[in-house]
Amino acid sequence: MISLPSLAQLDRGAPRIWLATTPADMRRGFDRLAEMAQSVIGQDPRSGHLFVFRSRGGDRLKILYWDRDGYALCYKRLEAGTFRLPRADEAASIELRASELAMLLDGVDLRSLKRVKRFARSS
Repeated sequence: MISLPSLAQLDRGAPRIWLATTPADMRRGFDRLAEMAQSVIGQDPRSGHLFVFRSRGGDRLKILYWDRDGYALCYKRLEAGTFRLPRADEAASIELRASELAMLLDGVDLRSLKRVKRFARSS
């Protein structure tokens, strides 16, 4: 029988993912987005984390990450519709799980998701 990995198993090995809640100018390139990662999100852009930025219209996303010897940038533009981002209240950025980023890119409305209470071991 084929065993599929759980979402927790998928999330465990992934880098940290930060989503900037304020829209970014999609004309920004590597260096200006790295500055945003530092100033808005408050993380080192060379840390290996993924930094997700959205356009004002909500139909474009850019993902910046440091790839051993330089920045890499992924860019997605929707032909129809918008990305439905999670609620952020007043935070400048929020941390996403890898499974949440996959759902976001696949068209799932993250605002309508509700996490149920689960047991968590104290450290």
